[in-house]
Amino acid sequence: MFTFSLTKKGAGTGGRLGKVITSHGEVTTPVFMPVGTQATVKTLSPQDLRDIGAEIILSNTYHLFLRPGHELIRDFGGLHGFMKWDRPVLTDSGGFQVFSLADLRKVTDEGVTFQSHVDGGAKHFIAPEQAVEIQEALGADIIMAFDECIPYPATKDYAQESLERTHRWARRCREAKRDTGQALFGIVQGGMYPDLRKRSAETLVDIGFEGYAIGGLSVGETKPLMYEMIEATAPHLPADQPRYLMGVGTPEDLVEGVDRGIDLFDCVMPTRNARNGTFFTSFGKMAIRNSRYERDSGPLDPECGCYTCRTFSRAYLRHLFNAGEVLALRLGTIHNLTFYLDLMRKIRKSIEEDRFREFKKEFLAKRGQEE
Repeated sequence: MFTFSLTKKGAGTGGRLGKVITSHGEVTTPVFMPVGTQATVKTLSPQDLRDIGAEIILSNTYHLFLRPGHELIRDFGGLHGFMKWDRPVLTDSGGFQVFSLADLRKVTDEGVTFQSHVDGGAKHFIAPEQAVEIQEALGADIIMAFDECIPYPATKDYAQESLERTHRWARRCREAKRDTGQALFGIVQGGMYPDLRKRSAETLVDIGFEGYAIGGLSVGETKPLMYEMIEATAPHLPADQPRYLMGVGTPEDLVEGVDRGIDLFDCVMPTRNARNGTFFTSFGKMAIRNSRYERDSGPLDPECGCYTCRTFSRAYLRHLFNAGEVLALRLGTIHNLTFYLDLMRKIRKSIEEDRFREFKKEFLAKRGQEE
């Protein structure tokens, strides 16, 4: 079961409110999805995620295919039963992870042969049909078509050749998908070429999917170029279906993406930065290991109501990180994900009240940026 309904279009912005309904619950959009690559959001339990208000999480097809294997997860009731998460899950197709393997992969029209990073370099092969089969076994509510993500920069000839392959794979994924109640999203590619992005969006819409993702961004291009590619893509996607910007990004990116009509986001940035002692706050980024916080009795962010900020001082958190204590990683992750999820709640409220433009201007100005 999967439906998406658009509940409000913001005034003076591409921002919009929507509701995704799945067999594992509802998701209000725009929404940020914490990344649980290996069936876990690093350092947090499912209860932690519920406590901070996560509505949907993302897991990774490539990693779970290699370990512990999609058949094992299927036998435990899919990801929901295996990891005891009772809310919606989205799985990516594994295309980006295969792209990141670089010299350890070979791409053909049939699929991708690659060397594993977990079992001594053993060779594996994933075709579009297998990507769908794996994700069906994982039991995610939203699954992604297999695509080829290209590097930046890339020549237009290369981008076009890759794009045609991604479209052929998308058709094969559509044909391979069984009637499981899962939603299959197509992924727009096309490098940094607006005409290819437009063509890709139109081709995927012709094939027909339950939602559409914008892939191949945040791969080294400048921010203005990334925003340009979103603008070149989103208007060509159906207004009554969800739009997902893959792997992006900073708090500023979320605000900019919403302004351009994006509904779903994911990124490892809040969790990875948390484990490195870098925090997102209402006034910008904070590196907690800095000596200036050695005797600081204040919370990480006075405007944040998360467990970490309600309970602990900057001095204590700095001590935990410098001492290498595991608790530091958990407390940091709770804060950063709370910051991201609260940001999305504030964005949704501003759209509901037709003041998103004012919210965006104030948010960027407070963080030292201008529109």
